[in-house]
Amino acid sequence: MIGQLIEKEQIPQFKFIAAPEDKSATFKEKLEGALRLGNEFKAKTEISFQTDSGPKRIETTVWSLTDKYLQIKSGVLIPLKSILEIEY
Repeated sequence: MIGQLIEKEQIPQFKFIAAPEDKSATFKEKLEGALRLGNEFKAKTEISFQTDSGPKRIETTVWSLTDKYLQIKSGVLIPLKSILEIEY
């Protein structure tokens, strides 16, 4: 996984920017799988995303998913267009 590992509580300190390539359509199945894992099994997913301070990475459960954002704990929204990689 690329990006500096940070705590999910640190996310508000960073500004999201679009990834060099918008992969949200290709990540659709992985995002839905991460949502299922989070809701049904409380399993964590590793997510890398692009910020103005460079790539960052978190380990978290995915709480919800829309066509533009994924939501994690505390109502934090991550724009799908900023996601670089997803692994679970």
